[in-house]
This record gives sequence, C-alpha cells and structure tokens, in this order.
Amino acid sequence: MTDITQADLDRLAEWDTPTICNGLELLDQAFRLTGYTTRAFTCLRPDAKPIVGYARTATIRASVQPGPEAAALRREYYSYIDQGGPKPSITVLQDTDDQPARGAFWGEVNTNIHKGLGSLGVITNGSIRDLADSAAGFQALAGQVGPSHAWVHVTSVGGTVEVHGMTVRPGDLIHADVHGAVIVPTEHVKALPGVIQSIARREAVIIQAAQTPGFDAEKLFAAQGAAEDVH
Repeated sequence: MTDITQADLDRLAEWDTPTICNGLELLDQAFRLTGYTTRAFTCLRPDAKPIVGYARTATIRASVQPGPEAAALRREYYSYIDQGGPKPSITVLQDTDDQPARGAFWGEVNTNIHKGLGSLGVITNGSIRDLADSAAGFQALAGQVGPSHAWVHVTSVGGTVEVHGMTVRPGDLIHADVHGAVIVPTEHVKALPGVIQSIARREAVIIQAAQTPGFDAEKLFAAQGAAEDVH
C-alpha cells in the first residue's frame, strides 16, 4: 500500500466503476463474482465523479435506545474516522437492525463532519436525510432516504462489514460512483490503467463499426475478430 500515491487514486477516478470492474475481471476472472455491490441503493449525487478511498468501517443501530457506553463509542468512532488509516477514506457503515434504515445517521451535520475528517463519502444500507443540505461533494450510496434519526448510534468500530452485498474490511481500497462500489486490491492499482486502456481500444473497434452505415451481423463478427488483435 505504501507505494500507492494520490496520483494513482486520481487516475482510477478518471474511470467509472463498471470500467474498473472490467479491468479487474481481465486481471483475474474471480472478480466477476466477488468484491462489488450487488443490491439496490439510493445515490445522493448521481452526477458526481467517482470517489476512491480507503475503507473506514463501523456498525450502527437505530431501533433501540443507546446505552451509557454510546457517547464514548461515538468519540472512538470519530477518532477512528480521523486517524484510523490512510486518507482519503470512504466510510462503510452497516446498519444491523432487523429493519435497516429505521433512522438516518447521515444528514447535514455528519456529512460535514466526515468530509472535514477526510472522508469522501459513505456506503451504507442505512438511511440518509437532509439531501439538499449535505456537505458539498460528499457522496452517499445508501439504503434509502428517511426523515428521522430515531435512536441511531454507533455499535462497533473497525470490523468487517457487509453493505449492499459487498464485504468490506478496514483499509480496503474502494472505488464508487452512481453504479455502485468495488474493492480494488492494492496489488492491482498500478496495472489497472494499462489494462483499462487496452479494453477501451478493443471496444472502440466494435463501437466504430456499429456506428458505420451498413452495419450488420457479418460486420459485427469481423469487428469482433479485429478487436481481438488489438492490445
């Protein structure tokens, strides 16, 4: 991880998350079935550029009143968001209630706090609110929109969580946008741009053929064959 620079992260943010998935699949076919979100979510900023950052994980509940330990745990949580690993970060928050999203942890206040502590956004099965007043540029892939915070409180900090079908461990590098999120193994960060550019060159051959007058199935097959020779 130490040789990954901010320039590397910025480079990955040039492509959308499906393109990152395509590159990972070419590097290792195991990524076709694991490491990305697979369930529906609500995106706070559909038009925002992708975010790339290191996971900070925690769990919350909202359906029960917090105990006396909640205040200390919340302080631990914010210290962890600030100091729990490299930045920029992406917060991954699992709502463990039987009925997730009963209460919103995310609104005007927490989006601004997290942005100030170096978090680019949140991935959560919980709810979000204060949509118009959320911190500028802060992204959220949430379970739903809701009006109340109920009894929402942090219940654990820094463990493995599962959100939208994606299992996340602290420190995982995540790429996310309106399409969803994917974990990018750090050993593939340097190789991904070259792989993605190769994919784009091959796809360009087929797209150009498809946009040419007189395109038909035979021309498609010819273009697909030509694309296989492009590197």
